[in-house]
Amino acid sequence: MFQATRPCPKSWETLLAIRQHDVAPLYAYEDTAMALYLPIARRTGKSMVVAQVGQSLDGRVATVDGDARDLSGQDGFDHLHRIRALVDAVIVGVGCVLADDPRLTVRNVSGPNPVRIAIDPNGRIPHGFKLLDGQSETIIIQADDQPIRTDVETISLPRNQDGLLEPADILSALFARGLTNILIEGGATTIEHFLCHDLVDRLHICIAPIIVGSGLPGLSLPPIKALSQALRPKVTAYNLGSDVLFDCVLRANAAEQCNQAHEALAAIT
Repeated sequence: MFQATRPCPKSWETLLAIRQHDVAPLYAYEDTAMALYLPIARRTGKSMVVAQVGQSLDGRVATVDGDARDLSGQDGFDHLHRIRALVDAVIVGVGCVLADDPRLTVRNVSGPNPVRIAIDPNGRIPHGFKLLDGQSETIIIQADDQPIRTDVETISLPRNQDGLLEPADILSALFARGLTNILIEGGATTIEHFLCHDLVDRLHICIAPIIVGSGLPGLSLPPIKALSQALRPKVTAYNLGSDVLFDCVLRANAAEQCNQAHEALAAIT
């Protein structure tokens, strides 16, 4: 059953207060919005990793030529910016940076900018990109065999046997800096790596009412032989307005935090 979800100003103020000061919710304005965002806003001492995919009805995130502009509706973009405002850091891969030159700041809603994290093992991000504009703190994560950058904070990590950086090492480095609530925003390959390593607590699939017909898929995981091997998360659907969101709980930690959030709401309604 779809639930209308758009935080009213008081509800959003409460969520920001919880995110910034770890205070208990005093009022349950628009319960569906609080149920969606409260587990992300709360700081429980445990990590919360959320991955977000915005796609078409037929599962595409861009055309064959890579055009993804205006795929999501305005309410889908607003939702993404709400998550940015509620997390400590937002992660993107180097391919996403080079293709889209994103700012990864909060512009559509009120709230703090997250720390911007770019996974760039081989040091491919050039000077002058928006991530390096100084609007918000930025960290580049690269392989330890690359020269240390002098224009931005850098975390150097060892490569695995495939020449890649381990997603668990990336999260550990961020957790050590107090960045515990994290959004993995893209691209598809980056989200796949974290999903395949069972490091995503909640997956948000935001679907816009558009049919692309062909193009880049939103998710591309290793093949399975039988549907019995498919991921079957606990899912709640939310009507955002222009888009429909499927909130998928993938790990027990996320389920526990969702339950705690719902119990907190029940106690004050």
